[in-house]
Amino acid sequence: MTLTRKDEERSLSAEELELVAPSHQPEIAALSDEALSKLRKLVRERRDRAKDISKRQRREMRGKAAPKGAAPASADAGSKRKVAVLAQAMKRLNNEATRRENKAAKAQLVGNMRRALEMKEAKEKPSRPKSKTAGKGMKKSASERNEQIADPREAGRVSQFVKQGQARRDGK
Repeated sequence: MTLTRKDEERSLSAEELELVAPSHQPEIAALSDEALSKLRKLVRERRDRAKDISKRQRREMRGKAAPKGAAPASADAGSKRKVAVLAQAMKRLNNEATRRENKAAKAQLVGNMRRALEMKEAKEKPSRPKSKTAGKGMKKSASERNEQIADPREAGRVSQFVKQGQARRDGK
């Protein structure tokens, strides 16, 4: 479920909103790699804290934990929404980091391929032909196969002829 920026404003405090705001486009593209990693760390910490609070509130509502405040929590809808907003921001930041890593890997791969091509082109090329008979012309090499006495098609013709003759004699 996607949440709008209005939902974010309702769910987050002003400080948290300042953290989440750069996770949207086009602000996220303008962040440096260092700023992106710092922002990911901060948002992850806030998301984990909100998860813990939401978990504690659910336990208080079920009666499994002692109330943290004066009265036990009666609902955790706000905490759940805050966790969802922070999780979406985390997802956007992680996707951007992955996109940048893939882009850098592709650039490195292209650089390596270009370097390999330059090395290949710079290599001394052999003068052709380099073979045992170079300069003497082509020579027929002796075949290592046994010479056939008769054409294989002739053997098939004869065996078929014998088969047909036998069939005539048998009366079929």
